[in-house]
Amino acid sequence: MSLLTAVLLLWGFTLPPATAEFDSNSEAILWADPQSLLEPWANLTLTCKASFPTKDFQLIMNGWRVHHVHLDDFVTSHQFPLGAITSNNTGLYRCRIGLEPLTNQPTEERWTELSNLVEVTGTEPLPRPSLSAYPVPWIVVPYLGTYVRCHSALRGVTLQLRMEGHELRKETKAQDKEQAWFIVYKAGNYSCSYRTHAEGNFSEPSATLTIKSYNTPPPPILYYFGNYPKIKFKSRYETLTCRAPLDVLEFQLRRGEKVLNVSSFSPIQEAAIFFLNLTELEDPGPFTCRYLLHRELELELEIWSEDSKPIELMWSDGTLPAPVLTVEPSSKNIEPGSTVHLRCTAPKAGLRFGLQREGNRENSLIQMLKPAGSEAVFVLHNVSTIDSGNYSCAYMEQAAPFSGSPPSETLELHVNGPPPRPKLEALWTGKVPVGRDANFRCHGHVPQIDMELVREGDRLPTLIGYARRSTSADLKLAFVGPQHTGNYTCRYMAAPPLEFESGISDPVEVIVEDQHS
Repeated sequence: MSLLTAVLLLWGFTLPPATAEFDSNSEAILWADPQSLLEPWANLTLTCKASFPTKDFQLIMNGWRVHHVHLDDFVTSHQFPLGAITSNNTGLYRCRIGLEPLTNQPTEERWTELSNLVEVTGTEPLPRPSLSAYPVPWIVVPYLGTYVRCHSALRGVTLQLRMEGHELRKETKAQDKEQAWFIVYKAGNYSCSYRTHAEGNFSEPSATLTIKSYNTPPPPILYYFGNYPKIKFKSRYETLTCRAPLDVLEFQLRRGEKVLNVSSFSPIQEAAIFFLNLTELEDPGPFTCRYLLHRELELELEIWSEDSKPIELMWSDGTLPAPVLTVEPSSKNIEPGSTVHLRCTAPKAGLRFGLQREGNRENSLIQMLKPAGSEAVFVLHNVSTIDSGNYSCAYMEQAAPFSGSPPSETLELHVNGPPPRPKLEALWTGKVPVGRDANFRCHGHVPQIDMELVREGDRLPTLIGYARRSTSADLKLAFVGPQHTGNYTCRYMAAPPLEFESGISDPVEVIVEDQHS
């Protein structure tokens, strides 16, 4: 993982998902170099390209390591000659590169993640390429297009892009590369294929890629920098992040139609971080953000996105009397599945109320209400032990100077029984071909938890994921081989003070299909 990637993840940013066949963010890239494009399978070499100098390379076939090379000097690529392709060396290949130092580290931490997948068949038709959109699978009509990338494992081939239902066909030669870029201006369904020479047949087409069209770019996502809302002191800042699906020219933070002039910076061109001085805000919102995709000076045209979903803030200077928090039924013995009412009572009406729960660092704002009277009733439906914890409430005025109360006395909820079990979903059907990925999705019930994929019979988890802002996490079992066959379950857990561990999900069976059996 690169330093930039680690920093962005620490900040709460996530990188866009890669295509199943080709990951441009990988620290290792694999391609096939035929000695002759007239006979690509007669003498083939696989080249593993590293994103940084290394001494160690591994070539993996059908989920099994087949070559491990340790060199005397640091290099950025290594070639693995396969020679003539026969039934002995056909299959699905990936590579990875070693991290220095290789000693005193757990085995899996000594290597990068696996490269893209290269299929070697030795027969016609040629293996299908992959087609992906960059940066997004949509266009803004009629002004801007988008790029699509056709990726073939073989270098130097001629690639062709086709649009379903139209005669549109674009061709380009990849020269010394294994991919080609096309720009698309029309919405529709696209696929690509390739051939090794002018008289040769085209490969199987890629999977279909749908390009949509919008008159207005879709909205960005506006979220709290810490990934969850909190009741702040009025003298502090609140930090909001606006995230667009692609690189943009400009971001705006708005309250209604008014653009707010607040401090901000962009760590990447896809996002802006806004710093809101709570003492200078006219009111707590709601706030939205949008992005400027393109500015056409000659036409005096600006292409702004739709507004994000709104966010409202809550702060307090602690100058007003504290509210009183009560619970129905009693908080000492709550049965799982019950509905709990938390009643926050203030000395007057027309207030904004917030319910908060102690978290692993600060109290997180669970709900916010603006009732007409002097009481706010927060409802927790179908509670379980994951709702156990220490709760308090506070309120703030809805008009300047926006004074607020300190938190109420803490009220502890204790719900009996174990946490509800998660559900493990297989994102494939049937058997998993050897060398492909088995992608799971573990569905939990709360965000900000760790999720583990566990194979039956193993003591340690096979994979660990994290559900940041959602209640589910994707877990990828990469490049499966026969050794990955078995039943898998998932579970989730939270760190103190909300410490709990769920039971295991129902199992999902992974059956690996050996294409050569």
